[in-house]
Amino acid sequence: MRIIIFVIGFFFSLQGISQVKDSVTFLEMIENNGDTLPHVELDEIPIFPRKFSSRKDERKYGRLLAKVKKVYPYAKIAAELLGEYDEKYQSTNDSKLRRKYVKEAESKLFDQYGAQLKKLTISEGRILIKLIDRETEHTSFELIKDLKGGLSAFFWQGIAKIFGNNLKDAYDPVTEDRMIEEIIIYIEAGVIK
Repeated sequence: MRIIIFVIGFFFSLQGISQVKDSVTFLEMIENNGDTLPHVELDEIPIFPRKFSSRKDERKYGRLLAKVKKVYPYAKIAAELLGEYDEKYQSTNDSKLRRKYVKEAESKLFDQYGAQLKKLTISEGRILIKLIDRETEHTSFELIKDLKGGLSAFFWQGIAKIFGNNLKDAYDPVTEDRMIEEIIIYIEAGVIK
């Protein structure tokens, strides 16, 4: 019997030894009427009232949600890439060097994401155009015109018009693109994965 108690005591003592103490985390405290209460700041998560008048509207919202989730990462990547190359682009007045930077950014973007971007539907492309405007604060037409010139911007605007898109479309989070903005707020808050 003593051996069993010794073995059990030995295992319990090993368990205490093997536990490593983590750093101590203290919570902010608030004193209220003599009581000390823990206080933790939580991130704000906006709630938008969403009532659908019909099953059709609910399905339409679900499709929009799927499309925004698909193209939003591309808009973020485009904005990051633009920010990265914009410094180089603005730092010089040499047109050859500027063209080199634009070609470098284009090739990097199309090498990594060209196949996926070609698979986008027309409506996904329309949403991507608006999200690029949201992320960069410039319409796609303005970006092409600034980086590649007016003739190239005119050409791509013509191609976009053939498919029912408009590179000059601006993002309007208040009225026209309100549902897209709500979805993006939820994505950024981590509510939608």
